[in-house]
Amino acid sequence: MSSLERSPLLVGGPWFEELSRGQVFEDAPGLTLTAGHAAVHQALTGDRLRLALDAALCREVTGHEQPLAHPNLVCDVSIGQSTGPSQRVRGNLFYRGLVLARPVFLGETLRTRTEIVALKQNRRRPDTPATGLVAMRVRTTDSEGEPVLDFWRCPMIPLRDPSLETGHVDDFADIPEALDPARVSAALPTDWRLDCLRAAVPGPHHGELEPGQRFTIEAGETVTGAPELARLTLNVAVAHTDATGSIHGQRLVYGGHTISVAAAHATRAIPAIATIIAWHGCEHLGPVFEGDILRTELTVQDCAPGGLVGLHARVSAVRPGADAAPVLEWSFVAVVA
Repeated sequence: MSSLERSPLLVGGPWFEELSRGQVFEDAPGLTLTAGHAAVHQALTGDRLRLALDAALCREVTGHEQPLAHPNLVCDVSIGQSTGPSQRVRGNLFYRGLVLARPVFLGETLRTRTEIVALKQNRRRPDTPATGLVAMRVRTTDSEGEPVLDFWRCPMIPLRDPSLETGHVDDFADIPEALDPARVSAALPTDWRLDCLRAAVPGPHHGELEPGQRFTIEAGETVTGAPELARLTLNVAVAHTDATGSIHGQRLVYGGHTISVAAAHATRAIPAIATIIAWHGCEHLGPVFEGDILRTELTVQDCAPGGLVGLHARVSAVRPGADAAPVLEWSFVAVVA
């Protein structure tokens, strides 16, 4: 048989039954963050994080010559680099324990290692595809191999053979429900001149925030350019770029897009946010589609020394002819001047 007559090799991600605990994936391209990445990310999310936008102010506050890479851009790239084994994802259930070990600046290169740490086959339901939950430990480093990001995520992956019993029944008990305070404290940039940021931007500042305060961001954000954001961040999940790969019959917006819009709303409510250093957790409550209007309610959960503020964002999607539907619960830790 000539080479022209051979069957083509199918290029795609693994099915649930092809995954096993201990598998490691680290073949995603490294990505050097540039001003181009920052500009496209900001254009698609509308973020107003001052240190990622204003190079002179960033230099005054951080002492670094390059602008801050937006923490959500860093997270989106890390997640995108981890999607090789989850290309067939039907939806992401959660992100947990995410901590940015240190600030990242433009010009740095990110590389990611993804390990399968737990598997659980879902109970079969009539008229729905057979699926399983895959817990992944995602670790991102810089070009020197130094830690940048560490977290768990849980995509839902279909089975190729819907009748197969894989025997995967892990309970995910080893995945922490809460952040390690020591990791969060170690991630706090203690050498930043937050007083310079405080003098340059309006409040509320750290000292004016208290637990229970709520902010409703009046202006919604229409989701556009969803496939472009997925591509920008090396996300190869089929459901984000190919409607035939989605159980909804239309492209599913990448969850990080929704999270980044929530972060953009947070910077409108609290302009003195310097950066985001950790996520307590993130639960996707429902699908988001191109054209949805996202609205956010932000609540202050706690305040701590060093500018630390725990925040909770609840995001709803508005669609024509339908009531607002909750789509995201995101609890995170910001540094506020």
